[in-house]
Amino acid sequence: MPDARVQAAVDHWGPRFMQAGVEYGDFVATMARIETWNEWLDEWCVTAEMHAGLARDAEEAGRPRTAGEAWLRAAVGYHTAKFVWMLDHEKSREAADKAVDALRRAHAHLDPAAERLEAPLDGGRVVANLRRPPNGERPQLAVLIPGLDSTKEEFFNLEEFFLNRGMATLSMDGPGQGECGYDVPIRPDYEVGLSAALEAVAGHDDLDLNRIGVVGVSMGGYHAPRAATFEPRVKAVVGLSGPFCFGEIWDQLPQLTRETFTEKSRAASEEEARDKACELDLDGVIDELDKPALFVTGRLDRLIPWEQTAKQAERAPQGEFVCWEEGNHGCSNIPYKARSLMADWMAEQLA
Repeated sequence: MPDARVQAAVDHWGPRFMQAGVEYGDFVATMARIETWNEWLDEWCVTAEMHAGLARDAEEAGRPRTAGEAWLRAAVGYHTAKFVWMLDHEKSREAADKAVDALRRAHAHLDPAAERLEAPLDGGRVVANLRRPPNGERPQLAVLIPGLDSTKEEFFNLEEFFLNRGMATLSMDGPGQGECGYDVPIRPDYEVGLSAALEAVAGHDDLDLNRIGVVGVSMGGYHAPRAATFEPRVKAVVGLSGPFCFGEIWDQLPQLTRETFTEKSRAASEEEARDKACELDLDGVIDELDKPALFVTGRLDRLIPWEQTAKQAERAPQGEFVCWEEGNHGCSNIPYKARSLMADWMAEQLA
């Protein structure tokens, strides 16, 4: 029987891992090898290494498409290995670096035009991956913002929904996230990270930078409307399963989530982390969001209660709200509904 932390990870994030690109068979086989949380990272790295090996074999055989697909599975495997796993910083960083490298290799085969961008921020850097739609002529730009311990390496499949509708995508690691999070902790004013990312694309004349939208997932569903309120270059915003005030739900969050937030916010204790969580509050902010805003969630969300996202929509002057009865956190169990809606809505707003 898996221990409580392993079971919590499966219960809260299993569908999310698979919608990000983990194969169902891999999920079942990997979980069969894991009984304790201490084993989580190592066993998921074994799965990721298997796909990395398949990628190298395909490259040697001159099969670039197969290699790219395998590198993509490896990237998601490494990312899953380190996700909310705070037991060993060095091992977690090693897995995260492998995820970054594997996605870069996947891009080389599946989207050679993908571009890595960096911008300075507080002694560190915001890092983002820019992808363009095929045959796009100065496309609009959708900026994708991850959540707590989420990273741009999770977003390849999500990007496809926007790319297929003619938009370019910019998936970013901002404060507290991925490569940026090594130097810059979580902070309530995420707009500083978004502004840095937008400066990194400012010279790209092949993009229509007068039509920029922002999409945030989970905690990114707080970051996106907050940043859109203060960043005038943003014309529309989508928040998926985001909190109105993260501190309000602190006591009901999974222990793994509280530990991860404590680490990523650089809090000295869980009590200090609670205080920092209370700073992630849209009260007095979202009322000033003067642009179209769509808020999406599921009534079965076990992490961020659907009422938190509903409150965002109620308080935003142009807020729209969609809540599916059967949807879980991030609507990961019904991505064909949530992702299609978000991409269609954003395309219409930026048209």
